Order: sequence, then C-alpha cells, then structure tokens
Amino acid sequence: MRSLTYDIAFRARAKRTRAWGFGLLSLAALLWVWFGVLLLTPYDAGYRSNCEARLFTDRSTANEGAYTGENRCTAERDWPELLGVLGLSVPVSVVGAVLFTSGSVGNRMAEHLAEMTRLTEAAGRA
Repeated sequence: MRSLTYDIAFRARAKRTRAWGFGLLSLAALLWVWFGVLLLTPYDAGYRSNCEARLFTDRSTANEGAYTGENRCTAERDWPELLGVLGLSVPVSVVGAVLFTSGSVGNRMAEHLAEMTRLTEAAGRA
C-alpha cells in the first residue's frame, strides 16, 4: 500500500512539472508573437510620423524622416527592444521544454512501471 501512495505522489509531481513546462512554453510563444508584432507591423511615432515596419523597410531608420533630419521612428521602435524580447524568449523556452519533457517522461515511466508490475503479478498467479 505504501508504494501506491508513493506512486500517486510521484505522478502528481510529474504532472505538476509538466504543467509548469507547458506554462513556460506558452509564455515563450507569447514573447515570439510580441516579437513578430513589433517586427512586422507599421507604427505611429507621433505627429505626422507614420513609420514603416522594421522588416519591410529599405532604409536604416525605417521612416521618411531620415532624409529630412527627423529621426522619430528610430527612437520609437529600436532594435534593442526587439532583440531583448527575442533574447528573453530563448531561456524561457529552454527551461519550459526541459520541464515539460522531464514531467512527461516521469509520468510515462510511472505508468510503465505500474503496468509491468501488474503484468508480473498476473503472470505469477497463472
């Protein structure tokens, strides 16, 4: 009876670990979506400053003001913010993948051990 209690507690911990991993992977996916929004959408930087999306521009400052001396778009949506969002998503996704995998493997191994024990006991009775 003691092993059954331990097995149930072990499976609960494994499922909790898997849930934490799934949550971190979801957070990483949201960071990737935010990175995509910042990279692909045009934006407004104030009075008469409609800026192109960072990915679809052919100029380094991503705005028409580069030739007239206005650099509102450069300061509004700069590359360090984009790279910061991307850089933050990497460790979150790695930790999430490790937790999800270890939780899933732990749960599957507990199920396998329980099934092997049941089969061994059934073969011993026959």
